[in-house]
Amino acid sequence: MKITMFTNTYLPHVGGVARSVKTLEDACRRRGHQVRVIAPEFDGAEDSPDVLRVPAIQHFNGSDFCVRLPFSHLIRDSRESFRSDLIHSHHPFLLGDTALRESWKLEVPIVFTHHTLYERYTHYVPLDSPPLKRAVIHLATDYCNLCDQVIAPSASIAELLRKRGVETDIEVIPTGIDAEAFGAGVGDRFRDRKGIPRDARVIGHVGRLAEEKNLLFLAEAVAGVLGSEPDTVFLLVGEGNARDKVLEILRQRAEPRQICLDGRLTGSDLADAYAAMDCFAFASQSETQGLVLAEAMAAGTPVVALDGPGVREIVKNGENGIMLPGDATALEFAEVLRRLMGDPARRREWAVAAQTTAESFSADRCTERMLACYERLVARKRHPLEVDAQPWEMLLRGLEIEWDLISAKAGAAAAAMGETPAEDSRLD
Repeated sequence: MKITMFTNTYLPHVGGVARSVKTLEDACRRRGHQVRVIAPEFDGAEDSPDVLRVPAIQHFNGSDFCVRLPFSHLIRDSRESFRSDLIHSHHPFLLGDTALRESWKLEVPIVFTHHTLYERYTHYVPLDSPPLKRAVIHLATDYCNLCDQVIAPSASIAELLRKRGVETDIEVIPTGIDAEAFGAGVGDRFRDRKGIPRDARVIGHVGRLAEEKNLLFLAEAVAGVLGSEPDTVFLLVGEGNARDKVLEILRQRAEPRQICLDGRLTGSDLADAYAAMDCFAFASQSETQGLVLAEAMAAGTPVVALDGPGVREIVKNGENGIMLPGDATALEFAEVLRRLMGDPARRREWAVAAQTTAESFSADRCTERMLACYERLVARKRHPLEVDAQPWEMLLRGLEIEWDLISAKAGAAAAAMGETPAEDSRLD
């Protein structure tokens, strides 16, 4: 099968979507399928014959995101050299629009994975406001209804999408992780490399250091533990523009030796980092799936987290970690961390349960489910683009595509003017 994936974020960008795309891409290739990824240019990206980089504005509005520029001839050339059997879109905007156009031009099925609660990222756009959030929700909902299949990374997101008016079939398929690789991490090796005492108690976190990840709350909670427990270390792995604010909060209560900051890690280095942690702390409520939670659990690391989408599907309260109410205070979060860090017997018990949980998120299981979905769609929609299609037919097809996209955007603009049932549907 030939699969083209369109994504607005891709490695070396640090983030869950970029890693999700790469994980699925690699797993499909291992099973003999051909995959082409179309993504924006990104600083430090390596050249690959399997990845088409389109021109983009780097560091849009001061963020670490890129915004593609409209150079359609590059994608047209790619379409002609790699005739896809199926297109998988990973965003509803920018290259997501292009993915729809390509699927309709080729008359092949299009799958969309709703990775993100987009209304929680509008602060990256100038003129952020409640109307903009409503418009974003409406756009994403309409985009789902223009696709042949929607993938929700968690049951929470599937339920939300149905409440918001998504009528396209929704299947829940999490992003898979390499559970075996994360389970093979060596914590002492990482501690020795970073100068963390082997007998220290380590609270850890991995992820993009961004405002929407609720990291200032997490920093307040962890700082409370570090200030009263001098033998505790906070290991923070990741990069992002919230880094300095997080460090400022931590340094008000903790000694420098209690803060270990590492940048973006991959492979065995990341697995070792997870294994070096005694517990994993997570406060984000903007997730659609808890990818880093599954990775931490694969390493045998229990989790303390706030209730939220993507979290409640992984954290089994009192079995593999603790899930606090979404409105818990930083003081309450700190107290739970303090109790768990002081109870090694419970951590060992939960570590075993955590690894069992992680097995259900293995890349093999999730990829097999995704490929089965692909095959059903391709079998159901076998209408390849006719090589000898007449110019008039091509024109009509193009006009139909653009009309649907314009209608979706007009609907979003109208939705921005007032509350809608879709905007009222929330997860927390």
